[in-house]
Amino acid sequence: MTGAALLVAAAPASAPQGPAGGSAARASAGVVLLVGRALEEGGGSAAGCAAERFRAGLCTGWRQQRVRATADGAGAVLREPRGRGAVRTARTVVLPTDPGGPLEIGLAGPGLLTDVTVQDAHGRHVGGVLSPKGLHWNNTEPLRAGELYTVRVGAQDAAGTPVGATMAFRTAPAPRSGRVTAGFGPRPGTYGAGQIVTASLSRPIPAADREARARVERSLEVASEPAVQGAWHWVDASTLHYRPRTYWPAHAVVRVRSGLDGVDLGEHGHGGPSEPVEFAIGDRIEALTDSAAHRMTVRRNGRVLRTIPVTTGKEGFRTRSGIKVVLGQEARVRMRGDTVGIQRGTSEFYDLSVRYATRVTWSGEYVHAAPWSVDAQGRENVSHGCTGMSTADAAWFFDTVRIGDIVEVVNSGGEPMEPFANGFGDWNLDWKAWLAGSALAPEAAEAAPAAAVSAGTPRTPARLLPMV
Repeated sequence: MTGAALLVAAAPASAPQGPAGGSAARASAGVVLLVGRALEEGGGSAAGCAAERFRAGLCTGWRQQRVRATADGAGAVLREPRGRGAVRTARTVVLPTDPGGPLEIGLAGPGLLTDVTVQDAHGRHVGGVLSPKGLHWNNTEPLRAGELYTVRVGAQDAAGTPVGATMAFRTAPAPRSGRVTAGFGPRPGTYGAGQIVTASLSRPIPAADREARARVERSLEVASEPAVQGAWHWVDASTLHYRPRTYWPAHAVVRVRSGLDGVDLGEHGHGGPSEPVEFAIGDRIEALTDSAAHRMTVRRNGRVLRTIPVTTGKEGFRTRSGIKVVLGQEARVRMRGDTVGIQRGTSEFYDLSVRYATRVTWSGEYVHAAPWSVDAQGRENVSHGCTGMSTADAAWFFDTVRIGDIVEVVNSGGEPMEPFANGFGDWNLDWKAWLAGSALAPEAAEAAPAAAVSAGTPRTPARLLPMV
């Protein structure tokens, strides 16, 4: 094996449970997933292979694994036998895979992907995007070398029965002689004015080595048009975030590159080459929810677009206060109380198929359609932490915002949004606190070029799945 092959493992998942009754339908329910990874073969050319060619079986640089997702979550890896006979199943397969190549999860037949989460062994999530029609998911942040990742997939079969599977794969470790490189994110595209730039280092630089950290910061360059005042902040030993002092200007263009190649980092070796990234900022969309007034005001470039009656978290489930950033959007997602610690059979338990869900935390806080609470919207807070609104308003909001847009909640009485543990809460740190996370002196940190986005942002949620 000249490169790193796809690793897939199937195991019992905390996957969606089927509806009460209908045990025969649930027993036969299932969809077949295609999980694809690029190898390093051919000088790394696989990384440029289009996903469409992969799904059509036309790309030799890809390897794919077939996984069956079932109603009880106990998926299985499907593998072709070497001799005669039908497809057989294997319980667990763990093979190293290239951290630099793309990861894709798609459907081999009729069905719908509803939710995909990818988490490393340290609780950090990998950003990704689900296609509008729910046919495939792709990572938007690179993976880390030498990590074990768990992939949880929720889907629906052709009959609409919820199914799921849990998979695992391990990325190949960096060579001992490997150099320190940076993976940037987000991927090229257009994002909201609150988008955070991240840089993921291939090797950790401990806080005690302030000089090495300072050299890394000076080498990670961000340039924007128009120019902004910004700085890096060390989230952990191998992850940095960059943000401007205030939100990105509307329609800015941001270019990120690494100058680490050849830089002496002392006992950590030398820097190596890293791929640059460029992305754009769209209109400045800001959604401000006043939980006490039960209203959300949405502005575009400072002008009010719509004021929406909403309901937020009730006593015991108060919505987090503070500034959040849109992480993703799902046209339909299943939300169950037991995924957030609410026991079945209690008065608070719920099991709902939710439409137009805009995600703002990894632990499952969304802005979404809540037709069951229309009478309370604009009057009282009755949700379990999400922001609910009418289906028409939720569809409009879903179509108006994009990843990186700003969603702020005030007067909720909830816990404050964490800066790094549950999404992008970076904007909740004032500028002085942000600069304190740099290894450079404050004046040098502010003068340093703006930096890039990457994978593996530490996001260790208290609750992993959706709530309403």
